[in-house]
Amino acid sequence: MSFNGKYLKIIEPVNNDIEQVSQGLVKELDIQEPLKSKLFRMLNAPSKHIRPLVSFLYLKALGYNINELQISLQIAVELIHNASLIHDDVIDESNKRRNENTLNYEFGNKLAVLSGDYLLSAALKNLLKLNNPQIIKIFTETLEDMTNGEITQHLSKYKIPTLNEYILKSEQKTAKLFEAGLSSALLLANSKDNASEFTKSFGIAFQIRDDLINVQTSKSDIKDGIFTAPVIYSQNTENISEGIEKTRFLLNNYIDRALSSIKHIEDNNYKRALTELLGLFRHE
Repeated sequence: MSFNGKYLKIIEPVNNDIEQVSQGLVKELDIQEPLKSKLFRMLNAPSKHIRPLVSFLYLKALGYNINELQISLQIAVELIHNASLIHDDVIDESNKRRNENTLNYEFGNKLAVLSGDYLLSAALKNLLKLNNPQIIKIFTETLEDMTNGEITQHLSKYKIPTLNEYILKSEQKTAKLFEAGLSSALLLANSKDNASEFTKSFGIAFQIRDDLINVQTSKSDIKDGIFTAPVIYSQNTENISEGIEKTRFLLNNYIDRALSSIKHIEDNNYKRALTELLGLFRHE
């Protein structure tokens, strides 16, 4: 079975919840054309919705149900994620994303930045529905971390960072939003479970996998002066085969950490789906 086929199988236990997030993403779009249609297509593009997926599987593995507040929370998470993609495309001067023209390519940087800001405002509206100051605080700190991670990456172009610097940037840019989504979901459920180690390890593994695929395919990161784990291990941008092997080991290490952090959850269909999801990321 292909990666996409396996992924669709993993989604099945929470497919209805994921569909509600998909529908909710476009319900509140109230922005002038032609930007509205472009954002509609972007939010409806084939997407894994992996952040809501992780939160829903984890919640249901603990025995909690998904209500309207949980849906609103995950809509906010996805809006923030998509806003960050729009802003990243501006910074990286990208012309394509998911085989579609980027907003900055079609409308220019100014309108692209404003569109990203608009999605952030829509995310804030959904977060305010939750009426929970602690969750607002979590997302305020998360946005700060995500921005600092992007600034660090931009100011470090064409410099090989240390492995610790790379892991910190990966945590800020990627893992923090996973953590915000799940920790806030647990707050809404009045759960005392602490999923911070799981989301940190999961998010870092997710980023390492993405970086590993990049250097094995387009190598666009290297071309743009963004040096990730394979380059860090190799200490050069030409012969990175040894770095790729070490990066696979690093990736699998974080996958094992994530698996270890959910040992306390009793075995059930949702926990098995989480385990299978982590297994999709593993590189042997």
